[in-house]
Amino acid sequence: MNDYRKPNDEEIKQKLDPEQYQVTQQCGTEPPFKNAYWNNHEPGIYVDVVSGEPLFSSLDKFDSGTGWPSFSRPLADTNVVEKSDNSLSMRRTEVRSAHGDSHLGHLFADGPAPTRQRYCINSAALRFVPAARLTAEGYGQFAGLFPEAKQQPTATDSARSTAILAGGCFWGMEEIIRKIPGVIDVEAGYTGGALANPGYQDVHTGRTGHAEAIKIAFDPKQVSYQALLGTFFRMHDPTTPNRQGNDRGSQYRSAIFYLDEQQRAVAEQVKQQVDQSKKWPHPVVTEIVAAGPWWPAEDYHQDYLQKNPGGYTCHWLRD
Repeated sequence: MNDYRKPNDEEIKQKLDPEQYQVTQQCGTEPPFKNAYWNNHEPGIYVDVVSGEPLFSSLDKFDSGTGWPSFSRPLADTNVVEKSDNSLSMRRTEVRSAHGDSHLGHLFADGPAPTRQRYCINSAALRFVPAARLTAEGYGQFAGLFPEAKQQPTATDSARSTAILAGGCFWGMEEIIRKIPGVIDVEAGYTGGALANPGYQDVHTGRTGHAEAIKIAFDPKQVSYQALLGTFFRMHDPTTPNRQGNDRGSQYRSAIFYLDEQQRAVAEQVKQQVDQSKKWPHPVVTEIVAAGPWWPAEDYHQDYLQKNPGGYTCHWLRD
């Protein structure tokens, strides 16, 4: 049984962006048609952005025409609670998560058969887990709902492990990491944001919440996750929020996206060691957050410095 819980308010503020905080903690409502999941048709499940508890399935999602994600029923009844809401001088039914106590949206009786229910939910209250990543992210009990989806491996299996790191422009990061013995493959991509299937033109605005990142496949018998993080903290400046070299914006932030609790613990330990070493004159600000959906970058970004020797990079290994 997973320990879904509500963190303290300070943790929540660090974890969520302002809109997510307003929606889940202050009963806010996001704009219709201008949110991450209203038009998402990818198979998978939706979990509470605060607690991670599973809430809804794409199998029960339908187009209500309202501009918000709509579901005909919850994925797990025990994780969704209903409360009376008279805040707008009308009687409505509020929907909240059971463990995280997040405000999700409202329930209406105008949905499709057979339930006739419409759970009108804010995207900002949700995190989408693609069907192929259910097992890797600890939701394997729902993988059987999507038999056509090939499950991606967990963070560590018998042959290879996966790490996801962000530290500025992915071109330079990719080129340094690929040279480490034991690294099998490196892919440039986008993660950590709200928009589904983003492209470079979306991420480059800095408004989607994504970071330019690299996904590393490596042989844990040849190189450890801890050793990869050691190189990560040497090849970029982890003390400059939202900036590396001439690149500025949240898409260039320093972040470690962990895939399981073991990776989280190692990341916290290495970050603390780097900070205490005082090799950097300012505090280390690297984010350590749970990995979300991964979106591969366009082909021209892959192996960029291999294709363009002498191309732009702001990464190098410090002593």
